[in-house]
Amino acid sequence: MTSTSADAASSLRPSAGSLAFNEISMVFPDGTEAIDRVSFSVERGEFVTVVGPSGCGKSTLLKIASGLLEATAGTVEVDRERLGYVFQDATLLAWRTVQRNVELLAELHGFDAAERGRLATEAIQTVGLAGFENHYPRALSGGMKMRASLARTLTLKPPVFLFDEPFGAVDEITREHLNEETQRLFVAEGFAGLFITHSISEAVYMSSRVLVMSARPGRIVAEFEVPFDYPRPRDLRFEPEFARLSGEISHALRGGHS
Repeated sequence: MTSTSADAASSLRPSAGSLAFNEISMVFPDGTEAIDRVSFSVERGEFVTVVGPSGCGKSTLLKIASGLLEATAGTVEVDRERLGYVFQDATLLAWRTVQRNVELLAELHGFDAAERGRLATEAIQTVGLAGFENHYPRALSGGMKMRASLARTLTLKPPVFLFDEPFGAVDEITREHLNEETQRLFVAEGFAGLFITHSISEAVYMSSRVLVMSARPGRIVAEFEVPFDYPRPRDLRFEPEFARLSGEISHALRGGHS
């Protein structure tokens, strides 16, 4: 573990296909101070997870990165034209089939019908939904809906992926499967991944680094390197080193108090 001061790395500069937050602060119009001087970067080929108490500004960081919110202070460096965003909800259109839902982003980016069909078919196969192309969202399980959401984003092959607690609404077994599939995609694509979760186990299993945020106003108070090689077997979750690291992160999340 290495402690991280709130004002560190104020001049971070990302390489192509990466993301950097430079001294980001966010105060909402009602006076709520959500984030205070947050600085860190995520390079291509890194999977970084942020954990912290509810209301500490984790999801706000993603909204600032994507341009959905404008920070009160500080800057974000990322190519928003090639940014993948997977939300807490699958956000599928009920009147579109899986195929047509997965084609949506490519359609909005102006790809012709043949090309977006090809990209969607490839993405659907990648996430294990082949055979469900003509199904509507109402016929899918929660896990299948999230796979379709991942596939939709994969069509653009984004170098930076933002994940806003995408698996929080599914059961534990489905969540573990989705963790494994997302990790497989990360290994195959090598994108820069920024993942938000309340689950320490999920954070350790998925990540190359875990950042801990304080209670509001959110600051980065600790950073943990995760030493396990990719791809990671599902049984890693039962290893003593996994449990030890999870315990250290939990301790930091509680403010270092037993």
